[in-house]
Amino acid sequence: MNATPTLGFLLHDVARLLRKRFEQRAKDMGLTRSQWQTLAYLSNNEGIHQAGLAEMLEIEPITLVRILDKLGERGLVERRQHPNDRRSWLLYLREEARPLLDTMRSMGDQTRKEALDGVSAEDHERLYQLLTVMKSNLVQACRMTVGDKETNHG
Repeated sequence: MNATPTLGFLLHDVARLLRKRFEQRAKDMGLTRSQWQTLAYLSNNEGIHQAGLAEMLEIEPITLVRILDKLGERGLVERRQHPNDRRSWLLYLREEARPLLDTMRSMGDQTRKEALDGVSAEDHERLYQLLTVMKSNLVQACRMTVGDKETNHG
């Protein structure tokens, strides 16, 4: 067996270690990684409905409800009724969440800086470009069925 990890395993390990290092920094903040992630996505998508945010986070809506309940109890997130649909709730950050987001961004910056130690600015930019292309390719590929992919590429 080849000792060199495949691209998928290497990307998975790097992502896992980035999360682990971030969690080490954030452990005293009293929020789970899922809660941090929810706040981060919500900060860029305020006014989104719960189903849309669950889809973005790639989690089940009931899982998001539990996360939002905890964040609501801490006074970080609020649900507002949709003006045209009584069954739908829109999500917003509360002002109390903003300092936490600033702290979270700072911890993320520190974690990325550690991860990219010794990587030139040019290599960092190229890595970002390559990963962006890979993501775009995979998003497009995931929209096709497996049979379509084989017909078009094989």
